[in-house]
Amino acid sequence: MQPEFPGPGAGAAPAGRGRGGWRFGVTLTALLVGTAGLAGSAAGVSAQLLPRRFTVGQQQQIVGWEMTRRWRTMTAGEIFPASVSYQLPSGALGGASALSLEAYRVGIAPQTSCAAASDPAAARVLAAGKCTAVLRATYADETDSMLVTVGVAVMPGAGAARTAASALAAGPQPQPGVAAAPFRSTLAQGFGNRQRQLSLAVSAGPYLIMSTAGYADGRPRVQLSSNPYADQEMTSFATGVADAVGRPLAAEPAPPRCPGAPGC
Repeated sequence: MQPEFPGPGAGAAPAGRGRGGWRFGVTLTALLVGTAGLAGSAAGVSAQLLPRRFTVGQQQQIVGWEMTRRWRTMTAGEIFPASVSYQLPSGALGGASALSLEAYRVGIAPQTSCAAASDPAAARVLAAGKCTAVLRATYADETDSMLVTVGVAVMPGAGAARTAASALAAGPQPQPGVAAAPFRSTLAQGFGNRQRQLSLAVSAGPYLIMSTAGYADGRPRVQLSSNPYADQEMTSFATGVADAVGRPLAAEPAPPRCPGAPGC
């Protein structure tokens, strides 16, 4: 007796039904892949639209960059205001309260090199700190008896400015510093380095603020320590002008933020 063998297609699904199931599987797979790709693209777009967060290091870099470019973005009148308020300590007058005084701007000098805007000793300090340029202006007190030239030395960073300020402060008075800036046909037309009575230097962010003071009558240097009142008044004058100029330059900018748009 011969064994029976199943004929073609016996025990299997009909041919038409098998082809339909294969097509359904392919379609479903393609749909899933396409959906996954669309979800990935949407996630990428959403990530671009979310506000960007800067790291602490990035924030510090942006803040530093903003401060170092201020000397280019601020106008001369913004850096050197037309008038400056300062205070004379109460001890200078023997009173109980400080005296508020006002200084006015005589003139603003053109931007110049660090070497040209300082005496030789200060020029060496500025060169060592990689100074870029110096901006200067001269102020007079409200009695027209004293003059102060204030100089803004542009340094590569706050550390360089602090180092330069410390180096200049190490010398005796008048310590090395900014050169006096005279202005023709003004009260300061005879103001030169021979008239400097004292010099000061402080750092303000990436800037070195130097000030040098003297009398408006052209007298050469005298011993200020012999006249405590004149010493305190001139020191207050030079310090007040330097503070007024340095404060806006060193002001901390707002924390950097990114609006989140592509290319932000």
